[in-house]
Amino acid sequence: MTITDQQPLGSPFSATSTTEDVIAGTDLSGATAIVTGGYSGLGLETTRGLVAAGARVIVPARRPAIARAALADVEGCDVIPMDLADLDSVRAATAHINDSLGRLELLMAVAGVMATPERRVGPGWESQLAVNHFGHFTLACELYPLLAAAGGARVVVNSSAGHTLTDIRWHDPHFRTGYDKWLAYGQAKTANALFAVHLDALGRDDGVRTFALHPGKIITGLQREMTLQEQIDRGWVDEHGTVIGADFKTPSQGAATGLWAATSPLLDDRGGLYLEDCDVARVSAPTAPMDDGGVRAYAIDPDAAARLWDLSVAATGATPLPR
Repeated sequence: MTITDQQPLGSPFSATSTTEDVIAGTDLSGATAIVTGGYSGLGLETTRGLVAAGARVIVPARRPAIARAALADVEGCDVIPMDLADLDSVRAATAHINDSLGRLELLMAVAGVMATPERRVGPGWESQLAVNHFGHFTLACELYPLLAAAGGARVVVNSSAGHTLTDIRWHDPHFRTGYDKWLAYGQAKTANALFAVHLDALGRDDGVRTFALHPGKIITGLQREMTLQEQIDRGWVDEHGTVIGADFKTPSQGAATGLWAATSPLLDDRGGLYLEDCDVARVSAPTAPMDDGGVRAYAIDPDAAARLWDLSVAATGATPLPR
């Protein structure tokens, strides 16, 4: 991937396209997908879309009983326990999956947290970086042999326009010198985008292509750590919690870009790209407003992606991929 590849392709879909639009006519019979967070919000819409296209879907869940209840009417999916904040839990889940499958066609990293109070997990890691990035990083590394065995797998990572808030804070990624919940979120979303860049660079010769994306503005459970007043003050909802913000998507519209990334033939032989509104995003100027769309150059920089990869391997102890 070069920065010149980071430009729209002329997709037939748009910001208003739904999962049903994107998945129509797609046959995923015989394919297996893993969807983190696949039982609520965008993840649930993603699971439903993949199952409708014929895929078998595995949903790792921190709360398996709640996940099974949410998916009770969705045939063709299995729930297994996994907590992205606990790498021992991630490794236990991947060991089970590796024992159960011979190949894996799709890995959809949809789960995430946003703007949380300061929390420390593992050896004192900042929790948003740990959950959104380190957990998914470890999951992908440990499942890589199954992805390579598919002979044409895709990994899709939910980033966010929130990445425009900050580059990786190389000097203090865990906010030892003072916590800011929005900068922590922004850093985690930049990490998601850079992860996609380097995983694609390492995996392309095995047919494993990776994409990051901004799903759009959607009110889902992702906002659970924010008060109603915070959401009112940002103009997202009214005092009753009804969405009033401009350009907000439905959950189905929000999940559409991920399903497009997973299935579109326009992305054959491509990877390492940042997507939005069911197309490749353009590169945005350093001072452009977040809501103007696009991806910052620092979030798709190959050298930064390689640096973050090495940092993540050292931090997590994940199985290194062949180079």
